[in-house]
Amino acid sequence: MKKIIVLSCMMLLCSFAGMAQKFALIDMEYILKNIPAYEMTNEQLSQVSKKWQNEVEAIQQEAQNMYKTYQSDLVFLSAEMKTKREEEIVKKEQEAQDLKRQYFGPEGELYKKRESLMKPIQDEVYNAVKEISEDKGYQLVVDRASAMSIIFASPKIDISNEVLLKLGYSK
Repeated sequence: MKKIIVLSCMMLLCSFAGMAQKFALIDMEYILKNIPAYEMTNEQLSQVSKKWQNEVEAIQQEAQNMYKTYQSDLVFLSAEMKTKREEEIVKKEQEAQDLKRQYFGPEGELYKKRESLMKPIQDEVYNAVKEISEDKGYQLVVDRASAMSIIFASPKIDISNEVLLKLGYSK
């Protein structure tokens, strides 16, 4: 009878061990910083962003100059000329806002460019993580960089370097 109880307990423990889930962590920021293509893409996006920002600022400066000129000429202008100048200034300011929205808005050119350049890199990382997870039997892989609620995680379960190796970047 004792043997049956012990055997039953052992089988019960083995079944719980079989149901144990394996977890892993990655640090996406660390991985991306170690991928040269990502750094080049970031630099390219930064340059494009600066160029576009300069365009927007040039139009805003033009609107400010128009306003200063308007202020200095105000005494000499007829009511009709005042209205015309005010409309030109407003139009120029609106042009700057439209350009800013076109470049930097939620569906702007910078967003689209970032999406088109970053997506292939992110997909490559995702596929590497997926392959490692399938090979090692991980049920869950959490990104440490974006998971703010992780207070402590053992470095033993961090597979960031494995991901880099899988992608062909030794670390």
